[in-house]
Amino acid sequence: MTTILVVEDESLIRMSIADHLEESGFTVLEARDADQAVELLAKHPDINIIFTDVDMPGSMDGIELAQVVRDRWPPIRIYVTSGLWRLNSDELPDQSVFVPKPYNADDLASQFRAITN
Repeated sequence: MTTILVVEDESLIRMSIADHLEESGFTVLEARDADQAVELLAKHPDINIIFTDVDMPGSMDGIELAQVVRDRWPPIRIYVTSGLWRLNSDELPDQSVFVPKPYNADDLASQFRAITN
């Protein structure tokens, strides 16, 4: 079973994508900011994918969180999203993927399924 951590400070967006991913067969954990995400990552070694927004309150933004994940949990697949920013691969940690908002939830679920099969 693939476990995805969705990190998004906008609760309606977070709940919407989390519900869609669960309906698509994934186990989903939710975090409102990077600090909560790090706590969940430390408690749940079964997380395979992190899907994080860039702009969030707290001590780190999504790009900094992605770097922490790459450094501390290298096997985790990292997907970064934003409606304000368009990021290139050189602005993200190695092997990270940028997904612009608005994204298609079905396409996202298909991408996640493809990398975990």
